[in-house]
Amino acid sequence: MSENQNYDYDVVIIGAGPGGYVAAIRANQLGLKPVVIEKDKPGGVCLNIGCIPSKSLIHQADVFRHRADLAGMGLKIDESGFDYSSVFKKSRAAAQRLSKGVQSLLKKNKVEYVNGEARITGPHEVTVDGDKKISGKAILIATGSRPREIPGFEFDEKQILSSTGALMLEKLPKSLVIMGAGAIGMEFAFVMNAFGVEVTVVELLDRVLPLEDEETAAVIAKDFEKSGITMLTGTKATGLKKGKTLEITVQDKDGKESTLKSEKLLVAVGRAPNTEGLGLEEVGVTLDRGFVRVGDYYRSSVDSIFAIGDVTSSPLLAHVASKEGEIAIEYLAGHHPEARIDPLLIPSAVYCEPQIGSFGYTEAKAKEAGVAYKTAVFPYRGAGKAVAIEQPEGLVKLLFNPETKAIIGGHVVGSAATELIHEILLAAKAELLPEDIATMVHAHPTISEAVMESARQAEGWAIHF
Repeated sequence: MSENQNYDYDVVIIGAGPGGYVAAIRANQLGLKPVVIEKDKPGGVCLNIGCIPSKSLIHQADVFRHRADLAGMGLKIDESGFDYSSVFKKSRAAAQRLSKGVQSLLKKNKVEYVNGEARITGPHEVTVDGDKKISGKAILIATGSRPREIPGFEFDEKQILSSTGALMLEKLPKSLVIMGAGAIGMEFAFVMNAFGVEVTVVELLDRVLPLEDEETAAVIAKDFEKSGITMLTGTKATGLKKGKTLEITVQDKDGKESTLKSEKLLVAVGRAPNTEGLGLEEVGVTLDRGFVRVGDYYRSSVDSIFAIGDVTSSPLLAHVASKEGEIAIEYLAGHHPEARIDPLLIPSAVYCEPQIGSFGYTEAKAKEAGVAYKTAVFPYRGAGKAVAIEQPEGLVKLLFNPETKAIIGGHVVGSAATELIHEILLAAKAELLPEDIATMVHAHPTISEAVMESARQAEGWAIHF
């Protein structure tokens, strides 16, 4: 990068999602002069049409499905006034509140914010809305991703929904088919089923949540089946006929075809990077299947241009984008951060109930990589708190090196799993051993005792199982 030329800003950040706005604030903290360009709303997909409003829906769905607990206390529940539009409005209020919060954070940190559509027109130049030119010593691309479309199942957001369309529903359908049993598909399956929608999940691979540990995913599958959700695994959607009711043709692994009838279809089969229209290839940025190819510190093939988050081949997670933004900015400020996030120390989370929190190797990935491992598993039902709050379904699973005992993976399924996973992750990052968790005093009664007991299991002396 040129050191002598005067630029308008030290770094021009395109996109104000969890990657972009965090990078901008970090830049200000480190004495750099940033500007953020955003064509939509601050907060990006996550805050506006992703993780935040969806978690609001999940919380309300969980409250609604536990109404039977109140009936069990002798209370009479009158459901006649239920209106899903009020659930939708609460989710939008949460999103709007946090989007305004991002605006306030940017203002507080004296980050200039430009609303408009950006295109990179030079290694150090961005043009906004076709006429306003902004120069920067560095450019950081943080434009995120969008739901991926499948030929023959294109979104119309009326009958054929993306995750965005599903979030914006103000009225519940009577029935819903979901293509894709990843985190997004399973979270929507949970929400819709809890509110009384007839839900069928179609998954091409042989099990739901195929990226998660098989043993933890099985707990979710069992719970969903018990709740009345139909799950067709090893099944491919091959055709669609539109009408008042959708007719979705599916084919199982033996080639047998059948037809599913549904009011709406949610297609949740991954996300595509938002790299079109940015002028990347014209300035020499190398793309790989639409993703920006990056090296250390998330630098692209053009020295002055960096890319973070969903536009790269990193896991499509908001917290990954945020951390990558911090690394890129710290490097630009002359610091010496880690060159890249260690992929084995990235937590992932599935927020349906029961929840899943995980990191590192699964058994399948360890076998595939030829990595030696042992497992220690402790069931939630062995933790008094889980039984007391009527959440006994779940488990904590550790993967560790059989010789050194180093923790190489952690998987939790059950109540509060997305919170509990971080104790195990911190231990792994700090190079602590199961013994360190096993001998640390945990408050009783807590679900976190299941983490302690799983570590004791690894050491051969679990008390409560």
